[in-house]
Amino acid sequence: MHTIWNEFLTIIREEAGSRVVETWFKAIVFERWDAIEKVVYLVAPNSFVRNWVQKHYLSMMQIHLGRLLHAEKPRIEFISQPNEKKPEVAPESDTKNVQIIPASVVHSEKKQTSGQLIKIDSKKIGNLNSNYSFDSFIVGPSNSLAYAAAHAVTEQPGTRYNPLFIYGKSGLGKTHLMHAIGNAIKHRYKRASVLYQTADRFVSEFITAIRFNKVHKFQSKYHSIDVLLVDDMQFIANKEHTQEAFFHIFNALYESHKQIVFSSDTFPQDLKGIADRLRSRLACGLVTDIHEPSLETKIAILKKKASLSGEILDDHVAQFIADHSVGNIRELEGSLIRVIAFAALTKQPICIELAQKVLVRTQTPMDKQGVSFDLIMKVIGKQYKYSHSDLCSKQRSKELSEVRHIAMFLMKKLTDKSLRDIGGFLGGRDHSTVMHGLQKIEWQLKTNKELVEHIEKLEAEIQIS
Repeated sequence: MHTIWNEFLTIIREEAGSRVVETWFKAIVFERWDAIEKVVYLVAPNSFVRNWVQKHYLSMMQIHLGRLLHAEKPRIEFISQPNEKKPEVAPESDTKNVQIIPASVVHSEKKQTSGQLIKIDSKKIGNLNSNYSFDSFIVGPSNSLAYAAAHAVTEQPGTRYNPLFIYGKSGLGKTHLMHAIGNAIKHRYKRASVLYQTADRFVSEFITAIRFNKVHKFQSKYHSIDVLLVDDMQFIANKEHTQEAFFHIFNALYESHKQIVFSSDTFPQDLKGIADRLRSRLACGLVTDIHEPSLETKIAILKKKASLSGEILDDHVAQFIADHSVGNIRELEGSLIRVIAFAALTKQPICIELAQKVLVRTQTPMDKQGVSFDLIMKVIGKQYKYSHSDLCSKQRSKELSEVRHIAMFLMKKLTDKSLRDIGGFLGGRDHSTVMHGLQKIEWQLKTNKELVEHIEKLEAEIQIS
């Protein structure tokens, strides 16, 4: 039975992705197979996992387990686990049992220790990117209010503008400000526990806590935080159990005067799939937005980013790049990286002619048609030790998987091919597997500056090959 279940997990991983397997099916035990009654007996760690799997994956289980067991659509039965704990979120009154220092004590301790927050658990949690600071953030008319509010929060966390909600389109600097807040507070209050968390990672962590009956530990971790920074709140939409957990965490932190900062791509009242009581809490503090930057702000950003890379960018070149880039700052930086990488690879000085050659070429719609999978693999092969056959194999080492995901990302971005075409080129993988790989890279690009620069350099090399 162990072999059958492992084969089933392999099939599900290819069809639904590794995240589904790791989150749900790895927690389930194949207890036994009744060949006479045609019943598969499984054991789930708790009722939440059992109900979720039955609701979302029952048909898939019947099809694939039936094929492996040579039985057409067997019945799936879950056996209760002894001493099964209920995974419900603790009610609001349960937050009283969590060790949180009252606000009055926190403020008193702050005065006694010259601005250092005192906590029972002073463990530094983090997830902060030290490259994002207020000093490296370019302020302009489009983001001045958000910047001022974020800076004010670091001076009196938990008191001024709590919670703070920053919204705006993707790539305009929300994540930069979130990390800047966390880094500034950590610098000012040495013993403060600060946690930056993306909403989708919060969801995954909560599901894992339910899966392994560690909800109380999950709650205790978040209740002990001094500053909670939650990015991309739109990803918590339509997740009722997670919203319930977050609602109680918000109340515990807010009532204890702990600082909370949110970001989203949408105004809080326009967030769909969010319970009304949670939506009202998201908007109960200061709500500020970030707009697309002006031309002057774009130029300032480009010159600042270039100087951080050790390059001096001429005003005319900076204006040309700004004029030929969209309002998204992340894509603006990507254009700059392509220009710098092209200059370095071809050993040419950065000038208007070079910028024209790079940006006009990369922005022409016909350019996608000139990039092939083989060309991408050629460049990938130069940068890594893996060949096309390695990427097509079933091996799943961490490094190989990362390279495979990068290849998928470049193939999707630089060609007009479908996910099915990409999966077929990389060993006949299912389109959902390709989608999973793309999502992993896109998520990492939000916080991993080195990966952003690395992929931009690969793109530049592909363009000149």
